[in-house]
Amino acid sequence: MKVSVIIPTKNAGKQFENVLETVLNQDTSWAFEVLVIDSGSSDGTVEYIESKTNIRSYQIPAKDFGHGKTRNYGASLANGEFLVFITQDALPYNNNWLKEMVAPFDMSDEIVGVFGRHIAYENCDVFEKHNLEVHFNNFGENIVVYKMEDKEKYKQDEGYKHLLCFYSDNSSAMRKSMWKNIPYDDVDFAEDQLWAKKIIELGYSKAYNSNAIVYHSHNYNFTELMKRSYDDHKGLYNIYGYIPVKNILLLPVYIVKSIINDFYFLKTLDIHRIEKKKWLVFSVRKNISKYVGAYLGSKSKYNLINKFFSRELVLRNQ
Repeated sequence: MKVSVIIPTKNAGKQFENVLETVLNQDTSWAFEVLVIDSGSSDGTVEYIESKTNIRSYQIPAKDFGHGKTRNYGASLANGEFLVFITQDALPYNNNWLKEMVAPFDMSDEIVGVFGRHIAYENCDVFEKHNLEVHFNNFGENIVVYKMEDKEKYKQDEGYKHLLCFYSDNSSAMRKSMWKNIPYDDVDFAEDQLWAKKIIELGYSKAYNSNAIVYHSHNYNFTELMKRSYDDHKGLYNIYGYIPVKNILLLPVYIVKSIINDFYFLKTLDIHRIEKKKWLVFSVRKNISKYVGAYLGSKSKYNLINKFFSRELVLRNQ
């Protein structure tokens, strides 16, 4: 068995049916298996999974779910030489996704992890579409290998460190032999980037393949966006000590700067001015939610903040 595809689920909805069918129909010349680990679905997801005869399905109590813990459980059950992780809401762009996910491993034994490109769903907001495009364009075209070449730069340059350590389990792959030595940590969030940080600092390489594409984006309301930003920046703070807003007095400055950037981006779009005004109002609310969540995430060591932000959003988007 060359590849095991591992998918954690919880109340995955109808969209997951498309995801699973596309995964099962991947075009490969080698055998692969699909494992689904469900953690307490109540919306028919379990029944849909169990109707499939060509996957391996497992159920765990919702209280036992953990981003690293559950993926480790799936990896322990897998027979493949390579472990490919995808989330319930990440839809492979075409039938070559799986082949492209593992292709970089043929280049070098030092490549132990691979991540692919994300593009937005059609119904995603214009800013998220643009941000995803810019973000993944930064990693290059086709297969690009990343390894720590400059330890001093890694220590001092936050951007360089993030470039080397970015990794996303929405669509990723690793050698099972490496997972046995370095499994995921049992953490609330950002288990993927923590794993990448470890392998980079140990001298291994990761690869990015822009041809391994999934649709993955969210349409959060503004409360959910604040919670998601909190989760993201709590993870970044715990891993890197990254603080996006150094002082609460600077919070309005970051918000206004981001709104201005959105304004200039909207000017490049060929849409009606009324539509642009609508998106500008959206930008104001979006940036307030995002930066307030980011600021609080970096202050998550304070118990009062942690109690306010429950894990419900994390579990729903596992």
